[in-house]
Formats: sequence, C-alpha cells, structure tokens
Amino acid sequence: MFGTFAADLERPQAYAARTRTGAKLKEVAALFKLRLTSLVVVSAVLGYWMGVPAGGFQAGEALLLALAGLLVTGASNALNQVIEVEADGRMARTSGRPLVREALGVTEATVIALVAGTAGTLVLWLTFGRLAGILGLMSLFMYVALYTPMKKLSPWAVFVGAFPGAFAPMLGYVAATGHFGLGPGLLFAMQFMWQFPHFWSIAWLLHEDYQLAGYHLLPSRGGKDRYSAFLILLYTLFLIPVGILPWVFGLTGPWAAGVALVLGLWMLLHAVRLMGGLDKRDARRLMFASFLYLPVVQLAYVLDKL
Repeated sequence: MFGTFAADLERPQAYAARTRTGAKLKEVAALFKLRLTSLVVVSAVLGYWMGVPAGGFQAGEALLLALAGLLVTGASNALNQVIEVEADGRMARTSGRPLVREALGVTEATVIALVAGTAGTLVLWLTFGRLAGILGLMSLFMYVALYTPMKKLSPWAVFVGAFPGAFAPMLGYVAATGHFGLGPGLLFAMQFMWQFPHFWSIAWLLHEDYQLAGYHLLPSRGGKDRYSAFLILLYTLFLIPVGILPWVFGLTGPWAAGVALVLGLWMLLHAVRLMGGLDKRDARRLMFASFLYLPVVQLAYVLDKL
C-alpha cells in the first residue's frame, strides 16, 4: 500500500518533468527554426541523391546527412538569434522568438548552438570526408559571422548570405562523391540565383518591420521602389537559364529542364507584375512561387537522372 501511495506521489512530479522537457524541446525547435531548416535538409539530401550513381542511394547515409544538416543549419539560426535578440524584440514577426520571450537564456542558446554546430560538422567530416566538413563549417561561419552583422550595414548582406544559403545541394553532392566538380557547382549556382527573388520578395513584404530593427535588405536605398522591383525582375530572369544549365551540361534530362523553365516563367510573371504595380500582393505571390520552385525543380533533377 505504501509503495503504491509513493508511486502516486511521484506521478505528478514525473508528469511535470516531462512537460518541462517537452516545452524546452519546443523552444529549441523554434530556436533552430525547424520549418526553414527542413527546406535546407531536403535540398542537401536531393543534392546527395544527384551525386550518387544509379541505384547507389544509401538511406543510412542520407539520414546522417539530414541530421548533420539539421544540426549545422539549426546552430546557424540559433546563433543568428543570439546576436539579433535586441533587434528581434523590435519586429512584430520575431517578437515571439524564444530569446525575446526569455523562454531560453542567451547563454543557454549559445551553448546549445555551439554543441549542435560542432556535432553536425563532425558528422559531416567523419562520415563524408574533410571537404563536406569544411563546407558545413564555412556555411555556419559565413551565415553567423558575415551575413548576420552585415544586415545592419548594407543591402549587400543578401549577396553575402546567398553563399551559405546555396551550400546545401552542393554539400549533398560532395558528400556523395567526395569531391567538387561541375555537378555540385551547377546545383550551387541555381540555388544561389534563386535566393535573390526569393529573399527580396520577403523583404518587400517585411520592409517596414525590417526598418524597425535597422535592417535595409531591399536592393534599392529607396526601399519598395521601381528600382528594387527591376532588380527582382532581373534576377528572376537570370534564374531561368541557370535553372536549365544541368540539362545543358548533361546532368539531367529535358523533362527537368522543362519543369525549371515553366516554374521560372511563373516566377517571372509575378516579378513583372510586381514591377508594374509595386503591389504587395504580387510580392507575396512571387514569394510563394519561389517556395515551390526550389524543391520541385530539385526533385525534378533527381527524378530525371534516375
């Protein structure tokens, strides 16, 4: 009887501990920005799939790559929030982040990020080789040490941030082959060029919010003006030929090139409309079109290669 009574006393404590642990894990997931991170992980895995020979896809390696990508990208996002916690508190869209709400402490978040980044880099290095590990470390360094502080200094931050933002498919390809070459370079080029219309459409929607934090991320100093819209249109136009280069160089077939062409033209349509009317609705449509473009085109590359 006494044993049962003691067990009953422990249950609420155990439940409370599990609840606290679950709540803490949710905050870490928010710190790592898991939804955004998942897009990066998918891109890396598809790049890996592009690099392996036909029938050579290894699920275990792909899972390790996904884990490493999650840890490195999550660490980048976490350290970004550590550095920008004050600015995040000024913006409506970031006011609910864990560090702003003090659901996690800055020191706690820093330790979690450093452990995750180190673990992710080691997984890449030990599993896929030195080059993959170096690429993962470079991605983390460039995002945190270059892109993040530069956001308050110049719109060129978007150009700098596009480099680590485009590493994922290249890293995946290198993880599969162990070396750099034309294939990973073409995957990098497509994702690099994609980021400009993608990010600038987001910056158009959030321009006023970004200004509250002292960020100026649209390409024109005039903000949401005709010149910014023109550059968004220009870089969307650049994306179309870059998206079909894997077919030009024999990495994929014509079906994938057709998918890239159609989705690129769809993005271009919204970019043209944005330049014509400078309307927020067209920026939102361009943003959603860009969200669709990247995974669908990369998946088309893989399927057309099989």
